Amino acid sequence: MRILIAAAGSRGDVAPYTGLGAHLRHAGYDVTLATTDAFAPLVRDAGLAFRSLPTDPRGHGAVTGKRELMRSAAAFVTELGHGFADALAEGTDLLLLSTTTAPLGWHLARATGTPSLGVYLQPTAPTGDFPPVVTGSRSLGRLANRAAARFALHMTDRLYEQAVAQLRHRLQLPPLSAARMRRRQEQANWPVLYGFSTALVPRPSDWRSGLQVVGNWWPHHEATERLPPQVEDFLNAGPRPVLIGFGSMAAGHGERLSDIAAHALRRAGLRGILQTGSAGLTADGDDMLTIGDVPHALLFPRLAAVVHHAGAGTSAAALRAAVPAVTVPVTADQPFWAERLAALGAAAGPIPFRSLTAERLADALDRVVKQQTYTRAPAAAAHHMAAEDGAGQVFKAIRQLTDA
Repeated sequence: MRILIAAAGSRGDVAPYTGLGAHLRHAGYDVTLATTDAFAPLVRDAGLAFRSLPTDPRGHGAVTGKRELMRSAAAFVTELGHGFADALAEGTDLLLLSTTTAPLGWHLARATGTPSLGVYLQPTAPTGDFPPVVTGSRSLGRLANRAAARFALHMTDRLYEQAVAQLRHRLQLPPLSAARMRRRQEQANWPVLYGFSTALVPRPSDWRSGLQVVGNWWPHHEATERLPPQVEDFLNAGPRPVLIGFGSMAAGHGERLSDIAAHALRRAGLRGILQTGSAGLTADGDDMLTIGDVPHALLFPRLAAVVHHAGAGTSAAALRAAVPAVTVPVTADQPFWAERLAALGAAAGPIPFRSLTAERLADALDRVVKQQTYTRAPAAAAHHMAAEDGAGQVFKAIRQLTDA
């Protein structure tokens, strides 16, 4: 059976599907991951087939202003729809759709008669338990939380409207709005599996049936893979260091962030590893090391703490490793995950990216490294997460769908 996973976005939006895909491949399925060309090596290293999707031009930092950003996003989504149709034309027996690709994939699935499942990394369905993840972290009350989430979905549908119209025209389907298709999927209890831990977000009791929180899908790495020798040497040369990294965020802020990191680490009396990322962080001094991409699963358990942007994947990886965090959320769903970690007691209160200073970072690091409450909470969460089998739950759902 051929499975096509479709995902678009930053590295954090794609990498978890390499682990999910590898699990399904080991279970005997023929698995392809459709995403942007930048992540082709990740896909192929996981033993998966690759199909190309268009690249989001907003990743190059040329777009400023909300109105221009919305226009650019709508244009990209339209291009993504055509690219997705091309990728699907090569054939598949089952579609697994991410949050970004689902509003397009629904139409393609209907046109081709292909069964589909949602495999989402963020909780998107309306609930009274918390506000929509893209609007911040402060609860508005149960009724207002649900209303805000419905409005967020409405804005998403507006963003996809042009893309859906062009895609349906290409597929020779009668007109159907993005909002109408979403309602159809909800009424049909279209199944969505959410790839995050109930340690961070328990399944809301007011969610419709068909929505499950199954646990994380972890980025693939080979069982034989080891940390680079220079990283091992640094880890073994002294006390556990702190990792500071912002993933695919903060491009153009490398000099400022590197300076803040160096001053904060020295003020707190800690050794540090700076992960280059899109920001281009660089370390200065014998008590610091600069690294590129390494598997979180190998590095994080060896650390005293992690300073990160609170992306869904990095937040989960720090918890899984039972390591406390200092979060510096930048945008999108990051404030949501940052607040979740803080509420759990696994992180200090978030420091907004624009408010980050060496003094604030040093103070937060001093707290999470020295106060045992910040290590007990992630240890308990790690124990909880070890009992979850996110990829196994997807396999089970596929068996149920295809055997029906």
